[in-house]
Formats: sequence, structure tokens, C-alpha cells
Amino acid sequence: MNLRPLGDRVLVKPDEAEEKTASGLYISKGAQEKPQRGTVIAVGAGKMDDDGERIPMDVKVNDVVIYGKYGGNEVKIDGETYLLMRDSDIYAVVEE
Repeated sequence: MNLRPLGDRVLVKPDEAEEKTASGLYISKGAQEKPQRGTVIAVGAGKMDDDGERIPMDVKVNDVVIYGKYGGNEVKIDGETYLLMRDSDIYAVVEE
């Protein structure tokens, strides 16, 4: 896949939705919550400030991130579902 987000946009591959509860019960597809965690696949160059300088992005490729439940736009590429969102829609980077 060759896709380069523009400006302050980030392409994220969402984690799979939880199919089982902690106690072992299976969750139906309709009741599964939308994941709020994913892996950064591609990053834009960053937004320009008023002086024409690039503002560096806070995330990089392969970062695992937490984002808003309704953040970003779903995009299908090569049969896979991704989220295209702004850098500001990402709340945190998971550091393991």
C-alpha cells in the first residue's frame, strides 16, 4: 500500500473489537464496542504554523495509540479498514 496522509493527518489500523468478556462470555457483533486503540501506519508531514514552519507530529509509524471513539474517518484500502484522523484526535501513545 502506498498512501501518504497530508498535513497533520494520521492513518491508523484499529485493533480488533473484543469478542469475549473477561469472564469468557462471547459478545455479539452488534453489541461490540468500537475499538479506541490502534497502530499508526502512516503519518503526514505536519501542519504549518503562521510563519510557514512545519509543526512536528507527536506520533510516528508503528506507535500504538489511543484515540476518540468517534474520531477519524473509516477508509478501506486493499480490503482492510483503516481510520484517517488528525493528529489532534489522538489522545495518547501507549508505551510498553
